Amino acid sequence: MAEAINFWSGWPRMLEIAGNAFLFYVLIIIMVRLVGKRTTSELNNFDWIINVAVGSLAASGILLRNVATLDAVTAIIVLAACQYLTTRMVQQSETVADVVKAEPTLLTHKGDYLRDAMERTRISEEEIRSALRQNGITANADANWVVLETNGELSVIPRQDVRWGDAEALSDVHCPDDLKD
Repeated sequence: MAEAINFWSGWPRMLEIAGNAFLFYVLIIIMVRLVGKRTTSELNNFDWIINVAVGSLAASGILLRNVATLDAVTAIIVLAACQYLTTRMVQQSETVADVVKAEPTLLTHKGDYLRDAMERTRISEEEIRSALRQNGITANADANWVVLETNGELSVIPRQDVRWGDAEALSDVHCPDDLKD
């Protein structure tokens, strides 16, 4: 037998949902202000996971009857505190940073695709060519390097007369020894 469509739950439930939606809206604004801009900036994988979890908890607290509002609020506050503390620890400890953060990955070097890195990161030639085009570059050989950043974006460094060791912005990107100039 088909289950009836639950189109209307009544005014008391609608008011409860509206109140919870407003409460979570205010809570998330406060959380972003307290935790910082990185909560809404271009996300690395750690920040993305936190945002998805907060969104899920907020939705559960707004819509699900079996999730108490304060339970969801508590979970969001704990996640925000964990994110804040973790980012502080990442700033102060290289070991914590190595555990929590992904490192940027070199995908091309002076026009050559680095197949092992591409396979490990599951980035295709098509994705690299797309990044080149977005940066006004029409040939892979016209880029010194393409780097997969910690937030998933591809950075393209145009061809210029610079050695790997002199490229300060690439100091945290691993380059195989046999490719260093």
